[in-house]
Amino acid sequence: MNEVELDTIDRLHAELVAREPYAQVESAYYEGQQRLASMGLAIPPEMRDLSVIVNWPGMFVDSIEHRMDVEGFRLAGQWRGDEQLWDWWQYNDLDEESSLAHLEALIHGRAYVCVGYNEDNPEIPLITVESPRSMIVETDPRTRRVTAALRLYEPDPPRGIGCTLYLPEVTLYASQVDGRWIETDRHEHRLGIVPVVALINRARVSDRQGRTEMKRIMGLTDAACRSLMNLQGAQELMATPQRYILGADESLFQDEHGNPVPTWQAYLAHILAIPEGGTEVKVGQFTAADLRNFTEVLNAYAHHVSALTGLPPHYLGLATDNPASADAIRSSEARLVKAVERKCRAAGGAWEQAMRIGLRITGGDPDALRRLETIWRDPATPTVAEKADAVQKLSGGQPLYDRETALEELGMSPERIRVVMQRVADDPMLKLMAMEGGGAADGADDEPVQQQTGGNRAPSGTNNPAAA
Repeated sequence: MNEVELDTIDRLHAELVAREPYAQVESAYYEGQQRLASMGLAIPPEMRDLSVIVNWPGMFVDSIEHRMDVEGFRLAGQWRGDEQLWDWWQYNDLDEESSLAHLEALIHGRAYVCVGYNEDNPEIPLITVESPRSMIVETDPRTRRVTAALRLYEPDPPRGIGCTLYLPEVTLYASQVDGRWIETDRHEHRLGIVPVVALINRARVSDRQGRTEMKRIMGLTDAACRSLMNLQGAQELMATPQRYILGADESLFQDEHGNPVPTWQAYLAHILAIPEGGTEVKVGQFTAADLRNFTEVLNAYAHHVSALTGLPPHYLGLATDNPASADAIRSSEARLVKAVERKCRAAGGAWEQAMRIGLRITGGDPDALRRLETIWRDPATPTVAEKADAVQKLSGGQPLYDRETALEELGMSPERIRVVMQRVADDPMLKLMAMEGGGAADGADDEPVQQQTGGNRAPSGTNNPAAA
């Protein structure tokens, strides 16, 4: 390991350790585990058990991530999703792993996708997702491309004992021994690029590191937690009407032997039934506290959260006696849907770059994927009937939509479309109708065509290995 590589490891490792406290706070807000002590509040010990956490940040992040689903990749000039890229996606379990990457990016502002050589099947790259708590990258300010990346093996960066350094020409492995990094292995992949892609959330021109999606509502969440804690205290102390006694002596709270009467007995007997001779004793009751001011404050905070995030009010429990109509509910989701579309566009660029790196690793021509589009599921929530009606109206009685396009508009996955098209092609009734009509059955022209990515493929033996 030369001095440049060692300096790169030390620099990235120090930056990763410095970010860990912020990542812990962000993770606590998402999981609903932040404590009032971390908010700078002086809480009496007796009230600590009354603290309640409002997990609005976690609900906000989940509401976005639940609508981000990749359904395939489409090359320029192709009207079907690319078969080979989808095979890569399924092989690496990215249906599930991509959701984890999107979730990490929303929580911490960034996540990473690593692409490497697959020893088990050289024709399919190994694609994995990594957390920003164990990985960090450097980018070129001019090209915006990753120039170096470091991944720690341990989930706790301050005690990491192993790392992988990704560079444009080499992938280097090292272990930490007595506070120093010692090289254990290296792979000269000669790709010319770092096989790591950053998936950034809320990037700005002046700040490409990304920000957590929860940032704007953390303060409101803290305020809501404090209001709920005060509500709990008010319930314990003032929700039940308190009674008082004036002009009473100790004999009212003693039995015939002069022993103190238990508290519950004094409350139920002596206070409710004053004995004879207690004419000077006055008994009264305080008015119970009205707790609606706490709920009104919480509703005000919820309205602010809805305004800042675009979450529909009913997501935050803000409902009226008259339920909203279906059109009103869909209208209230418009900002959320648009926000998810923007997230998908940003994340789509990262997944497309990962596929280009994968093609380079497997020996193909990455320029073949120059015009590549990520296919996302519609983040809106129309019903099946509404989708079907829209497809029919867009067709207008003319063959504007073929069957596969119509099924795609209805929200079916590529695999589901393939099954439906095959069943249509095998339907004996449709074949009989085609024979009687003297033409091909409807949908016969929609036979699936095998797509080959890139056209110019290098033999599998010329693969360039890159460590995952």
